[in-house]
Amino acid sequence: MEIACLDLEGVLVPEIWIAFAEKTGIEALKKTTRDEPDYDVLMNYRLEILKEHGLGLNEIQEVIATLQPLDGARDFIDWLRERFQVVILSDTFYEFASPLMKQLGYPTLLCHRLEYDADGTVTNYRLRQANPKRQAIVAFKSIYYRTIAAGDSYNDTTMLAEADAGILFHAPQNVIDEFPQFPAVQTFDALKEEFIRASNRSLSL
Repeated sequence: MEIACLDLEGVLVPEIWIAFAEKTGIEALKKTTRDEPDYDVLMNYRLEILKEHGLGLNEIQEVIATLQPLDGARDFIDWLRERFQVVILSDTFYEFASPLMKQLGYPTLLCHRLEYDADGTVTNYRLRQANPKRQAIVAFKSIYYRTIAAGDSYNDTTMLAEADAGILFHAPQNVIDEFPQFPAVQTFDALKEEFIRASNRSLSL
Protein backbone atom coordinates (compact mmCIF):
# COMPACT_ATOMS: atom_id res chain seq x y z
CA MET A 1 0.00 0.00 0.00
CA GLU A 2 1.19 3.52 -0.79
CA ILE A 3 0.61 6.66 1.23
CA ALA A 4 0.82 10.23 -0.11
CA CYS A 5 2.24 12.77 2.35
CA LEU A 6 1.77 16.45 1.58
CA ASP A 7 2.86 19.71 3.11
CA LEU A 8 -0.02 22.16 3.63
CA GLU A 9 0.97 25.83 3.32
CA GLY A 10 2.28 26.79 -0.09
CA VAL A 11 1.19 23.42 -1.47
CA LEU A 12 -2.56 23.25 -0.83
CA VAL A 13 -3.38 26.55 0.88
CA PRO A 14 -1.81 30.04 0.99
CA GLU A 15 1.02 30.75 3.41
CA ILE A 16 -0.85 31.83 6.56
CA TRP A 17 1.91 34.03 7.95
CA ILE A 18 2.32 35.82 4.62
CA ALA A 19 -1.43 36.46 4.47
CA PHE A 20 -1.30 37.81 8.02
CA ALA A 21 1.71 39.98 7.17
CA GLU A 22 -0.14 41.46 4.20
CA LYS A 23 -3.21 42.15 6.32
CA THR A 24 -1.26 43.82 9.13
CA GLY A 25 1.40 45.47 7.00
CA ILE A 26 4.17 43.83 9.05
CA GLU A 27 6.71 42.89 6.39
CA ALA A 28 8.87 40.96 8.85
CA LEU A 29 6.17 38.31 9.20
CA LYS A 30 6.57 37.33 5.55
CA LYS A 31 9.59 35.21 6.44
CA THR A 32 8.68 31.52 6.17
CA THR A 33 10.33 28.10 6.08
CA ARG A 34 11.26 28.91 2.49
CA ASP A 35 13.67 31.48 3.95
CA GLU A 36 14.67 30.09 7.36
CA PRO A 37 15.64 26.40 7.64
CA ASP A 38 15.57 26.37 11.47
CA TYR A 39 11.92 26.18 12.54
CA ASP A 40 12.61 27.08 16.18
CA VAL A 41 14.46 30.22 15.11
CA LEU A 42 11.59 31.15 12.81
CA MET A 43 8.83 30.61 15.38
CA ASN A 44 10.61 32.51 18.15
CA TYR A 45 11.14 35.35 15.68
CA ARG A 46 7.40 35.34 14.88
CA LEU A 47 6.34 35.27 18.54
CA GLU A 48 8.56 38.25 19.32
CA ILE A 49 6.96 40.23 16.49
CA LEU A 50 3.44 39.33 17.67
CA LYS A 51 4.35 40.45 21.20
CA GLU A 52 5.89 43.68 19.93
CA HIS A 53 2.73 44.59 18.01
CA GLY A 54 0.20 43.34 20.57
CA LEU A 55 -1.23 40.75 18.17
CA GLY A 56 -2.37 37.22 18.94
CA LEU A 57 -4.37 34.18 17.95
CA ASN A 58 -7.67 36.04 17.53
CA GLU A 59 -6.24 38.40 14.92
CA ILE A 60 -4.53 35.55 13.05
CA GLN A 61 -7.71 33.46 13.00
CA GLU A 62 -9.66 36.40 11.59
CA VAL A 63 -7.31 36.43 8.60
CA ILE A 64 -7.39 32.64 8.22
CA ALA A 65 -11.19 32.78 8.03
CA THR A 66 -10.85 34.77 4.78
CA LEU A 67 -8.50 32.27 3.08
CA GLN A 68 -9.34 29.57 0.57
CA PRO A 69 -7.34 26.61 -0.76
CA LEU A 70 -5.15 27.28 -3.78
CA ASP A 71 -6.89 26.92 -7.14
CA GLY A 72 -7.12 23.23 -7.96
CA ALA A 73 -6.09 22.02 -4.50
CA ARG A 74 -9.42 20.42 -3.54
CA ASP A 75 -9.68 18.64 -6.89
CA PHE A 76 -6.12 17.41 -6.50
CA ILE A 77 -6.80 16.05 -3.00
CA ASP A 78 -9.90 14.24 -4.30
CA TRP A 79 -7.88 12.80 -7.19
CA LEU A 80 -5.14 11.68 -4.82
CA ARG A 81 -7.57 10.02 -2.39
CA GLU A 82 -8.90 7.79 -5.17
CA ARG A 83 -5.40 6.39 -5.68
CA PHE A 84 -3.54 6.67 -2.36
CA GLN A 85 -4.03 7.01 1.35
CA VAL A 86 -3.43 10.73 2.06
CA VAL A 87 -1.93 12.48 5.09
CA ILE A 88 -1.05 16.17 5.50
CA LEU A 89 2.23 16.67 7.38
CA SER A 90 2.53 20.32 8.33
CA ASP A 91 4.40 22.68 10.61
CA THR A 92 1.25 24.73 11.05
CA PHE A 93 -0.94 24.54 14.16
CA TYR A 94 -4.32 22.94 14.75
CA GLU A 95 -5.50 26.35 15.98
CA PHE A 96 -4.81 27.72 12.50
CA ALA A 97 -5.73 24.87 10.20
CA SER A 98 -9.30 23.86 11.06
CA PRO A 99 -11.24 26.13 8.63
CA LEU A 100 -8.86 25.24 5.82
CA MET A 101 -9.18 21.52 6.52
CA LYS A 102 -12.95 21.86 6.20
CA GLN A 103 -12.55 23.35 2.72
CA LEU A 104 -10.24 20.49 1.74
CA GLY A 105 -12.69 17.81 2.91
CA TYR A 106 -10.95 17.08 6.22
CA PRO A 107 -7.91 15.07 5.15
CA THR A 108 -5.86 13.63 8.02
CA LEU A 109 -3.59 16.34 9.44
CA LEU A 110 -0.54 15.91 11.68
CA CYS A 111 0.81 19.24 12.94
CA HIS A 112 1.56 21.22 16.12
CA ARG A 113 -0.26 23.15 18.85
CA LEU A 114 -0.02 26.69 20.16
CA GLU A 115 -0.04 27.72 23.79
CA TYR A 116 -2.04 30.89 24.42
CA ASP A 117 -3.79 32.87 27.16
CA ALA A 118 -7.53 33.44 27.53
CA ASP A 119 -7.21 36.73 25.62
CA GLY A 120 -5.51 35.01 22.68
CA THR A 121 -1.94 36.06 23.48
CA VAL A 122 0.32 33.37 22.04
CA THR A 123 2.82 32.42 24.74
CA ASN A 124 4.56 29.45 23.18
CA TYR A 125 4.25 26.63 20.70
CA ARG A 126 4.40 22.89 21.22
CA LEU A 127 5.90 20.71 18.50
CA ARG A 128 4.31 17.32 17.96
CA GLN A 129 7.84 15.88 18.05
CA ALA A 130 11.32 16.74 16.82
CA ASN A 131 11.70 16.59 13.02
CA PRO A 132 8.02 15.63 12.80
CA LYS A 133 7.63 15.31 9.05
CA ARG A 134 10.57 12.94 8.64
CA GLN A 135 9.54 10.95 11.71
CA ALA A 136 6.03 10.48 10.33
CA ILE A 137 7.53 9.02 7.16
CA VAL A 138 9.74 6.72 9.26
CA ALA A 139 6.65 5.58 11.17
CA PHE A 140 4.61 4.90 8.01
CA LYS A 141 7.49 2.90 6.55
CA SER A 142 7.73 0.87 9.77
CA ILE A 143 4.19 -0.39 9.16
CA TYR A 144 5.04 -1.21 5.54
CA TYR A 145 3.55 1.74 3.71
CA ARG A 146 5.43 2.90 0.66
CA THR A 147 5.62 6.70 0.93
CA ILE A 148 5.53 9.46 -1.69
CA ALA A 149 5.91 12.99 -0.32
CA ALA A 150 5.54 16.49 -1.73
CA GLY A 151 6.48 19.85 -0.21
CA ASP A 152 7.86 23.27 -1.02
CA SER A 153 10.24 24.41 1.72
CA TYR A 154 13.41 23.68 3.64
CA ASN A 155 11.41 22.03 6.41
CA ASP A 156 10.04 19.52 3.89
CA THR A 157 13.37 18.28 2.58
CA THR A 158 14.06 15.72 5.32
CA MET A 159 10.56 14.32 4.68
CA LEU A 160 11.25 14.14 0.94
CA ALA A 161 14.61 12.48 1.51
CA GLU A 162 13.18 9.86 3.88
CA ALA A 163 10.23 9.01 1.62
CA ASP A 164 10.49 6.39 -1.08
CA ALA A 165 9.96 9.25 -3.51
CA GLY A 166 10.10 13.00 -2.87
CA ILE A 167 8.72 15.83 -5.02
CA LEU A 168 9.18 19.59 -4.75
CA PHE A 169 5.96 21.47 -5.50
CA HIS A 170 5.64 25.27 -5.76
CA ALA A 171 9.18 25.47 -4.34
CA PRO A 172 11.17 28.70 -4.69
CA GLN A 173 14.27 28.61 -6.84
CA ASN A 174 16.67 28.65 -3.87
CA VAL A 175 15.21 25.38 -2.57
CA ILE A 176 15.14 23.82 -6.04
CA ASP A 177 18.79 24.76 -6.55
CA GLU A 178 19.89 23.33 -3.20
CA PHE A 179 18.00 20.05 -3.62
CA PRO A 180 18.36 19.05 -7.29
CA GLN A 181 17.81 15.39 -6.42
CA PHE A 182 14.05 16.00 -6.19
CA PRO A 183 11.88 16.59 -9.27
CA ALA A 184 10.36 20.09 -9.09
CA VAL A 185 6.96 20.98 -10.56
CA GLN A 186 4.68 23.99 -10.35
CA THR A 187 1.18 22.81 -11.36
CA PHE A 188 -1.23 20.27 -9.94
CA ASP A 189 -1.41 18.48 -13.29
CA ALA A 190 2.37 18.08 -13.26
CA LEU A 191 2.23 16.94 -9.62
CA LYS A 192 -0.30 14.24 -10.56
CA GLU A 193 2.12 13.01 -13.21
CA GLU A 194 4.95 12.87 -10.65
CA PHE A 195 2.81 10.83 -8.26
CA ILE A 196 1.94 8.41 -11.05
CA ARG A 197 5.60 8.17 -12.04
CA ALA A 198 6.65 7.57 -8.43
CA SER A 199 4.03 4.90 -7.77
CA ASN A 200 4.91 1.24 -8.08
CA ARG A 201 1.42 0.56 -9.40
CA SER A 202 -0.13 1.13 -12.82
CA LEU A 203 -2.07 4.37 -12.38
CA SER A 204 -3.57 6.85 -14.80
CA LEU A 205 -4.76 10.43 -14.73
